[in-house]
Amino acid sequence: MNGQDHIVYLALGTNLGRRAANLRAALAALQPEVRIRKVSPVYETEPWGYSDQPAFFNQVAEASTRLAPEDLLSFLKGLETRLGRQPTFRNGPRLIDVDILFYDDLVLETESLSIPHPGLPERVFVLAPLADLAPDFVHPRLKEPVRALLARLDMTGVRRVFRRLPPFGARTSVMGILNVTPDSFSGDGILQRGDPLQAAVEQARLFIEAGANILDVGGESTRPGAQTVSEEEEIERVIPVVERLVREFKGGPEDILISVDTYKSRVAEEAVQAGADWINDIWGLRADPRMGQVIARAGVPVVIMHNRLKPASTELQERLGGRYVGVQYEDLIGDIQKELLESVGLAHAAGIPDEYIILDPGVGFGKTVEQNLELINRLDEICGLGYPVLLGPSRKSFIGYTLNLPPDQRLEGTAAAVAIGIARGADIVRVHDVPFMARLVKMADAIVRSRPPMIRNS
Repeated sequence: MNGQDHIVYLALGTNLGRRAANLRAALAALQPEVRIRKVSPVYETEPWGYSDQPAFFNQVAEASTRLAPEDLLSFLKGLETRLGRQPTFRNGPRLIDVDILFYDDLVLETESLSIPHPGLPERVFVLAPLADLAPDFVHPRLKEPVRALLARLDMTGVRRVFRRLPPFGARTSVMGILNVTPDSFSGDGILQRGDPLQAAVEQARLFIEAGANILDVGGESTRPGAQTVSEEEEIERVIPVVERLVREFKGGPEDILISVDTYKSRVAEEAVQAGADWINDIWGLRADPRMGQVIARAGVPVVIMHNRLKPASTELQERLGGRYVGVQYEDLIGDIQKELLESVGLAHAAGIPDEYIILDPGVGFGKTVEQNLELINRLDEICGLGYPVLLGPSRKSFIGYTLNLPPDQRLEGTAAAVAIGIARGADIVRVHDVPFMARLVKMADAIVRSRPPMIRNS
């Protein structure tokens, strides 16, 4: 069977330590022997077989591999050991567990391996995420589709933890920037064009066809010196675009994720109601005291960014205080880590779980040219905090000062920053030039993710 690609479905489970981080580490460690194609949402399930233990996180991955079934089993057992799984009793707690559910349509019985997995028909905690990926896949032995097997089981004690997220750890996601503004620093504001809604759809389609996984819609420029925008005006700019993108692209074959770049809770509230999948807050939940509660109530992920820019509005300056304004750091990475974790604390206090938190170290926001360069080079230390990390260097001024180039000539500089960021562990890159950067990301992933991954805190 070696030498050709085989489609496999793998079940991942964990109930010790930081469960979401364990799943991410396992997805990353599968590469390159097992290439992830799609991953299911994560489900939290009550323990099965032995009740006196923590609840499990369960997920299913669709992947391709050239390993023969027995070789794949051996690889997965070695992976579990490398990630820290310790021997325990049957159905006991575990740091990570990876099982083969299906291998093409193979039926196999050996002393060490049964395919399809013999326990699958009775395990709702596996069938639920599997049905999200392959509801019509026919069980090779039972000759019934996955959806029919799931329909017979009681879903009590099984709940989807959060909305679909990118396969963090398996590959780098590309976030395309949609600026619904007249004054973007990079000159790409959609409001500068004739029909903003049509322009947004056309740009989004270009991004998706080029390989973007996420669209980030923003209605207020964050460039230094930009004027603040009222809630009402930002809502008028952003919400029609989100609604149109949802109609055009959600639920179809692209099934793109839509992010809204805002630090205002009312904008976030209306964006989620319009269909946005998550919120990208450049002030890390510090600018609007209601933001954490709004996000927690909506049950969506949040990007928490580090930011030491001086706010344009006096009101926002008073709300944030002067504590974090300015580029004087005692310890650049240590200070950024500390301040990001303070924002994580705000998220936890509002009821946002770890599984919904993505960190952005804030390249270009309250850092000098030299500090931005150092931050990108040491991004692995931000990744070491154990959360998915977004990197947004696209066309920013530190590139312009380094190369002495205007925003529209910073493609190569952005590419260098993105490539180094991926090598240092970035999970998402936020970019303007999606067609070029998507190709770069694909190549960088082929290089970086072909070696054993960095195992983050779990």
